[in-house]
Amino acid sequence: MSALIEVFSLSAGYNAAVVTIGSALLGIAAGTAGTFLFLRKRALVSDALAHATLPGIVIAFMVMVSMGGDGRSLPGLLVGSALSALLGLLLVDALTRHTRLTEDAAIGAVLSVFFGLGVVGLTIVQTMTSGRQAGLEGFLLGSTAGMLFGDAILIAVGALVAIAVVFVLRRAMTIVSFDPGFAQATGLSVRAIDIAIMALVLLVTVVGLKLVGLILVVALLIIPAASARFWTERSDWVLLLSAVFGGTAGYVGAALSAVAPRLPTGSLIVLTAFALFAVSMMVSPHRGVLAALLKRRRTAIRVHRRQGLLALAKGEMIFDAMTLAVLRRDGFIRADGVPTQAGAAEAAKALRDEARWVIAGRVLNEDALNLRVDVLTPLEQTFTPDQIAAIDAALQNPRPA
Repeated sequence: MSALIEVFSLSAGYNAAVVTIGSALLGIAAGTAGTFLFLRKRALVSDALAHATLPGIVIAFMVMVSMGGDGRSLPGLLVGSALSALLGLLLVDALTRHTRLTEDAAIGAVLSVFFGLGVVGLTIVQTMTSGRQAGLEGFLLGSTAGMLFGDAILIAVGALVAIAVVFVLRRAMTIVSFDPGFAQATGLSVRAIDIAIMALVLLVTVVGLKLVGLILVVALLIIPAASARFWTERSDWVLLLSAVFGGTAGYVGAALSAVAPRLPTGSLIVLTAFALFAVSMMVSPHRGVLAALLKRRRTAIRVHRRQGLLALAKGEMIFDAMTLAVLRRDGFIRADGVPTQAGAAEAAKALRDEARWVIAGRVLNEDALNLRVDVLTPLEQTFTPDQIAAIDAALQNPRPA
């Protein structure tokens, strides 16, 4: 526990603090960049980019070893992964634009082929006698083992650049994500903005390979945005909350990895992100599971109350246990089932409102009525006093048959 407190308070050593802060910045960058993929419904693109990096990592390693350098140099590996991912992205775009393949089919083809090439290349690298290939597989699941101070700084700088790009282009990206037609009409180049979003995702994917790994980096791009969507309808708040969730996942995951170095860093970061997603899904006030259950419960109570009051007004027997429980709780019936004075009054009003609803469609504009009909809501909360007066007048003077 003391080691955990030291790591979270950034007092476990300079290197650990830099890695933890760098992971938090990466999480913020991934959360903000992933928001636009999420809003554009193009989450699979990030998966294709991530898997397309593996051949570039392997080729970059071989090139650096053949030149007598350290094959595990992070800048060189990131350059190789970026070029490979860019090639994969261009192939997806070419297949989508020049063939009948849909985007998801093109992504599936490129993803599988590039990842297969990368796995074959990684197997070849592991059999090489030259170079220091040990630890290269850490790019699959993420690892901070052997990470140098310069590597952490490189990741942090890349994340800061991505955050800055999002801050500058967030308005245009938001418009394109929600309404490409409107964006085109206002003079924005939808294709240019899409390319900017893809470049942003590419940057986050490449700088996140060492920490999160190419298999799991897609989760860090998408899960924070999905978590944020549970809490708000506003795009700017989705962007902000996604950054908070991503940064928290990166910070907590890297800190846990520092305490338990044998566990994969990427897995811990993604599991933390999923924990935030699960909490958001359960307890968010508007879209959460608990909120939906409570809303369903309240609706059921309103239905039982209305049906019970109508039964009281018509002198019918009530056999449903929940209906009886609701009426007793509200003080409309006594323990022996006899209506109270308040219950009799509410029952008479419910029966009158039932008749009002029947005639409202004739008295008022029928199309407007269809937009507002909710017989469980009191009539006074649905119509204006003038409209209610018109309904009551028609009720007292019905049309002759």
